[in-house]
Amino acid sequence: MTVARLPLFPLNTVLFPGLVLPLNVFEERYRSMMRELLKTDESEPRRFAVVAIRDGREVAPTAPGLPDQTALPERGPAAGFGPDPVQAFHRVGCIADAATIRERPDGTFEVLATGTTRVKLLSVDATGPFLTAEVEELPEEPGDGAGTLADGVLRAFRSYQKRLAGARERSLSTGAELPDEPSVVSYLVAAAAVLDTPAKQRLLQAPDTATRLREELKLLRSETAVIRHLPSLPAVELTRAPTSPN
Repeated sequence: MTVARLPLFPLNTVLFPGLVLPLNVFEERYRSMMRELLKTDESEPRRFAVVAIRDGREVAPTAPGLPDQTALPERGPAAGFGPDPVQAFHRVGCIADAATIRERPDGTFEVLATGTTRVKLLSVDATGPFLTAEVEELPEEPGDGAGTLADGVLRAFRSYQKRLAGARERSLSTGAELPDEPSVVSYLVAAAAVLDTPAKQRLLQAPDTATRLREELKLLRSETAVIRHLPSLPAVELTRAPTSPN
């Protein structure tokens, strides 16, 4: 297994391999991280690890799942995450590759990253200007019957989309553009479905593609049934996904 030490960016969302992550970076600890990443040559990947914050483990007075956005730099990189920050995070996350890091005149950053590989969080270091973590890459095993399950998930997802008619932000295109690689299907559907963080986290850490697809099939059927009884709720409200702040 490949083990690496990477900058750690905790969020109140789950990042999946292959999915794009826009970030609005304004806290000093994360600004420092981006300045460090910018030292990496553009020809090399600018990698950092993203983990989801456990529900109820943040100690911030701001938006649910977010560390205190007014945290002062002297409080340290673990501010808002308690004395043992590793306990505040889910143990399976995703490596992100920052394709774009743009510094604004006020010193904040606009970042566009893409999820690449699942990782297991082994340890967290809070001694520097930003959190770093030792992570171990997790292989993606296909499992039994992944291809057949992927076909079923895509059919269920199309039915689910019909119940979210008019919602464009997080819907997958139909027809020939849909992927046929089971693992890609599993990650795209996991990201596009309107699920809470714990549900998405369970999908991310599924032991293999087939298990993830099997769980998605159950979730999609259940969610489709629920949405059928919520005709007055605008679909766009169900799928709105703002840029992740830090």
